[in-house]
Amino acid sequence: MGTWPPPCARSSVPQSAAAACASPSCRAGVCRRRGAAAAPFLQVQKAGSKGNVGLIRLQRPQALNALCEGLMAELQRVLDAFEADAQVGAIVITGSDKAFAAGADIKEMQGKSFQQCYGGAFLAGWDRVATVRKPTIAAVNGYALGGGCELAMMCDIIYAGETAQFGQPEILLGTIPGAGGTQRLTRAVGKSLAMEMVLTGERISAAEAKAAGLVSKVFPVDKLLDAAISCAEKIASNSKLVVAMAKESVNAAFETTLAEGNRTEKRLFYATFATDDRKEGMTAFVEKRKADFTDS
Repeated sequence: MGTWPPPCARSSVPQSAAAACASPSCRAGVCRRRGAAAAPFLQVQKAGSKGNVGLIRLQRPQALNALCEGLMAELQRVLDAFEADAQVGAIVITGSDKAFAAGADIKEMQGKSFQQCYGGAFLAGWDRVATVRKPTIAAVNGYALGGGCELAMMCDIIYAGETAQFGQPEILLGTIPGAGGTQRLTRAVGKSLAMEMVLTGERISAAEAKAAGLVSKVFPVDKLLDAAISCAEKIASNSKLVVAMAKESVNAAFETTLAEGNRTEKRLFYATFATDDRKEGMTAFVEKRKADFTDS
């Protein structure tokens, strides 16, 4: 249930969403200023009454949680750890009340060349959030812009606080989204609104995001995280094996034709009949009791 160590002081970090810690070790994801212990860009803990929810809080407050390479590498490692943890059934990713993530780290990208981006597959590792087999929930307060909006959309469910703002403002920087912004946003809200947001850089509110289908539910700011954890607990109380199958099937609806998606659903439906949890679930229903899943 413990959290990772708190961040060490970064007194010289500019008050900007585009800022990065000047220390090379900080930029690599580890801050050792003044001999401090390694301090990450994330706070990580297990949440929920049974400790079965992985909770990840982005932690670059001076930069409005701008996504630098060190933070994203650290996020991948944490997701890998939660993926391998048999106790964890769902994962919540959140930021602060002011910002979920205000974008990618512009100063870190500013000097890159085409050759560096293409040859080094820049941003390729960011897709790890989308490939986690366990369900993920983005709990978004404040700014979710650019890379921050893309990070939220990589999650399976988005819950938003009433002050949340979503946007893809890359056009204002002379570039376009590079971590799925044009693709996931269009699938979520439709071509017209996605075009307007991408081509103008304008933001939409939490209420507009819910109306457009980008967000599942909207909550008061101080209730958001509890609501996201509660949803994650409900998910984690089900068979983790069958939940992974259900997630795969829903994702197929966005990535395949209707016919192929239906074939995927049928195949996974049949597969549940090879599990102990399917037997237990149906038996519990017939016996009018709560199922005791064993994730097998």
